[in-house]
Amino acid sequence: MNNQLSGFLKNYNSILKLLLGIMVGTILGLLLGKKVEALKPLGDIFLNLLFTAVIPLIFFAISSSVANMDRDKKMGKIMFLTLLVFIGTVFISAVLTVFAVWLFPLPQTIESSAQVVEDIKTQSWGEQATSLLTVNEFYELLSRKSMLAFIIFSLLIGFATSRSGEPAEPFKKFLLAGDEVMKQLLILIMKIAPIGLGAYFAYQIGVFGPQLFGTYGHSMAIYYGLSLFYFIVFFSLFAFIAAGIPGLKIYWKNNMVPSFTALSTCSSIATIPANLTAARAMKIPDHIANLAIPLGAPLHKDGSSISAIIKIAAVFAIMGKDFMNPETIIIALGLTVILSTVEGGIPNGGYIAEIMIMTVYNFPVEMLPVVMIIGTLVDPMATLLNATGDTVSAMLVTRFSEGKDWLKNAI
Repeated sequence: MNNQLSGFLKNYNSILKLLLGIMVGTILGLLLGKKVEALKPLGDIFLNLLFTAVIPLIFFAISSSVANMDRDKKMGKIMFLTLLVFIGTVFISAVLTVFAVWLFPLPQTIESSAQVVEDIKTQSWGEQATSLLTVNEFYELLSRKSMLAFIIFSLLIGFATSRSGEPAEPFKKFLLAGDEVMKQLLILIMKIAPIGLGAYFAYQIGVFGPQLFGTYGHSMAIYYGLSLFYFIVFFSLFAFIAAGIPGLKIYWKNNMVPSFTALSTCSSIATIPANLTAARAMKIPDHIANLAIPLGAPLHKDGSSISAIIKIAAVFAIMGKDFMNPETIIIALGLTVILSTVEGGIPNGGYIAEIMIMTVYNFPVEMLPVVMIIGTLVDPMATLLNATGDTVSAMLVTRFSEGKDWLKNAI
């Protein structure tokens, strides 16, 4: 029993510390009211450190990963189908979340916040695409406001390094070393996250009032309700598409251990061994399981897809703006697919994804703690969907590559 408790505390240590900081901040905000604005600089320090680290972190993480890929490995049919299934399920979960937010709209109760926020810029489609994906000066890449353009640049640097062969080996080592240094820097910064987020939450409660709880509570209700529905109904649907009723039965028969592993460890990476064992029991061919499941841990994020839409909708609600605008939804869907794949390859990638949400929509910095807190609160359920979705995705890949009778032939 003591071992189980210590294991739980170890796996959820960072989340529990963040929740403690948020609880203390809530109490201070309720007790002190607007006097709590004196704590805001503590939150500002944390956010400034995070913003400063994010650019070099992304550069080294992405460029080093791409530069050190084995160029002899061909992406073939299995890789193509795997990525297609990953993107497809992420997109389905995002669309479903948009529908849920439309069906159960978040309360827009803090309209007085208008004086502290910035208006979202209105641009044409061409202008939005150009500004999101490119810049016209190199130094503009170094701003967090050009995050997507910087990611593209980092990918290109990685590919160019990979193509350069032997002469680029010293540069490859530099990228790997920089990646490790930035990982350690982010770990150090995140140690003060409970203080920084607690201070910002106190500020929000003190300035905006307890009505802020309505947005958080509503967001959590939508997220956990929708995620449970998606976990049971859509994973069952995917298993049925993959192999009919036998596929449905064999999936749920072998999915319990990975599910409890994901909930207890709060880590998709830690769930890989359980997923591989389950995949063998589900009769998924080794050459598919050994590719789809390890690849899915960082890249396949249905739970993160749902939370990304919830975060965007929550900030729109707090700012008193309409989330259901068609342009807003289309950008949200595209951004969600990108974030759900990119964030897994970056340490504490959820926080980086949240910064990207802020920059793409030009949200004010005061709203960053909102999306970070929501991300913390939904993390266990998000991990459950992220991790256990990999096995059912591997079943779908097998269906599309091996034919509809793959399970019958394997049994």
